Amino acid sequence: MKISTKGRYGLRAMLDLAVFSDGEHVSLSCIAERQRISVNYLEQVFSSLRKAGFVKSIKGAQGGYALTEEPSEISVGSILRALEGELAVVDKRDSGRKSLIQLCLNEFVWERMNDCLNEVVDSITLEDLACDYRRINGLDAIMYHI
Repeated sequence: MKISTKGRYGLRAMLDLAVFSDGEHVSLSCIAERQRISVNYLEQVFSSLRKAGFVKSIKGAQGGYALTEEPSEISVGSILRALEGELAVVDKRDSGRKSLIQLCLNEFVWERMNDCLNEVVDSITLEDLACDYRRINGLDAIMYHI
């Protein structure tokens, strides 16, 4: 299985929104600049994310996008499925009669791989990623003011 550009860029943009929003709306141009992604492409990605209910858009000079839920409530798996469709290592739509070899491979290889893949992406939230991002970039240090 290979995640498309839409899925990769969409996840990057959602993480950017989780890290940099601070409760405010973030413009696509700011996300595009930080992530080095075309604004036009991000508009297409955010259209899908908005339809899936992950982001809301606010029009106007101070407008932009905001998450509709807390980052701790949004899994990587749900974002990827909204942008990619079903996450599977082989296409399940293979119709017709299957040989015993195919049935064996489906049950003992492909289904197990699918289960592991989905378990991993469903166990990671935007909040997890945002915390990791802040930690590796030294943004989670405690500020002391005297």
